[in-house]
Amino acid sequence: MGRVREVVTGARRIVVKVGSSSLTTATGGIDEQRVDALVDVLGALATGGREVVLVSSGAIAAGLAPLQLRRRPRDLATQQAAASVGQGLLIGRYTAGFARHGLTVGQVLLTVDDVTRRAHYRNAYRTLRKLLDLGALPIVNENDTVATEEIRFGDNDRLAALVAALAHADLLVLLSDVDALYTGNPSDPLSRRISYVADESDLSDINIATPGRSGVGTGGMVTKVEAARIATGFGIPVVLTAAPLAGAALAGEEVGTLFQAAGKRPAARLFWLAHATAPRGRLHLDEGAVAAVVARRKSLLPAGITAVDGSFAAGDPVDLVDAGSGTPVARGLVNYDAVELPALLGRSTPELAAELGPGYEREVVHRDDLVLL
Repeated sequence: MGRVREVVTGARRIVVKVGSSSLTTATGGIDEQRVDALVDVLGALATGGREVVLVSSGAIAAGLAPLQLRRRPRDLATQQAAASVGQGLLIGRYTAGFARHGLTVGQVLLTVDDVTRRAHYRNAYRTLRKLLDLGALPIVNENDTVATEEIRFGDNDRLAALVAALAHADLLVLLSDVDALYTGNPSDPLSRRISYVADESDLSDINIATPGRSGVGTGGMVTKVEAARIATGFGIPVVLTAAPLAGAALAGEEVGTLFQAAGKRPAARLFWLAHATAPRGRLHLDEGAVAAVVARRKSLLPAGITAVDGSFAAGDPVDLVDAGSGTPVARGLVNYDAVELPALLGRSTPELAAELGPGYEREVVHRDDLVLL
C-alpha cells in the first residue's frame, strides 16, 4: 500500500459524503464547529485545483430543533417538514463557510426520477458539470421535501455512490461517526480495523449489522459498505472514515478503509438504472425474447412478452423476467402503460402499426434504456 495512497492524491474529481451525525447535535440543530471544520478541508481541496462535489445529509436533523422536535420523526410528512426548514439552514451555513475560501456553492436536490428518466438524468448531469466548469462547488442532497416512499434513494450513502457515478468521479469519500470498517462492532475490543478491501471476499467474515450511534441519521455501516460496492463496481475507489479525519484521508494518509475499484466503468445512466431504481412491474419474456435481450442485446418487442404484472406508467422501471424460471434478467424503462400492454402481447410491431397506427411500432423497452441484471 505504501505510506501515501496515490489513488487518493491523484484523484482530480472527488465526491465527499458526510452524514447527519457529523454535522448536527444529537438533539437536532447544526453543529457550526463541525460544519466549519469540514468546509475548511474541502475548501482547501477545491482552491488547490481539485473538483469537489459534496453530498450532505443533515437537512432533517437540522430542522428538528427549530421545529421543537425532540427526535427524528418517523412519519414522512413530518420528515418533509423538518427537511424544508433544515435544508435552508444547512445550505446557508455552507454558503457562508465556503465563501471564506472564495468559493460559491450550488444546491442540487435530487429524487430517483431525476437520475432514471432519460431527460431528467441528462439535466442532472449537465447541472453538475456546469457548476464545476464555473468553479462552483455542488452540494447535493435528496429532495426530502417532495420525495415519497416510492421515489426515495433510501439513504445518502447510496445517493453519494450514484452521484459519484453520475459525475464520473475519481474518488468517493464516505464520512461518518466511525473511523473505519471493522470486523465487528467498533466498541468490541476483539474487533479489528480493516484498512484495505480488495474485493468482495475481504468482506465475507465481517459483521456490519451495527447501527450508527447518533440517532439522527438513517445510514449505518451496512449502507456504507453497500455504497462502496456500488461505487467500486463503477470503477471508483472509496475511502471510508470519520469526519474529523477527512483532512488526513484526503491527503492520502492511511486512515480509515480504502475499497479498491473493480472493473471497467459501465454506462453511467444504466448503472443508475440498475442501482437507483425499484421496479414498478414485471414483464415475462419467452425463451426467444430472453435470448434477444441478454445474448444479442436487442430491444424488447411485444412479440416476446407472455404476461405483465404490476401497475406502471410509460417511463417507469420494470424488470424483465424469464417466464420459465421466474428470474429477472434485465431492468428497463418501459414505453407503455401497464393497461396498454396486454392487448399488444405476442404481436409484431408492423402488425400493431398497421392496425393501431405508427405510434405502436415502438419497442416496449429500447435497448438504450435496458441494463442486464
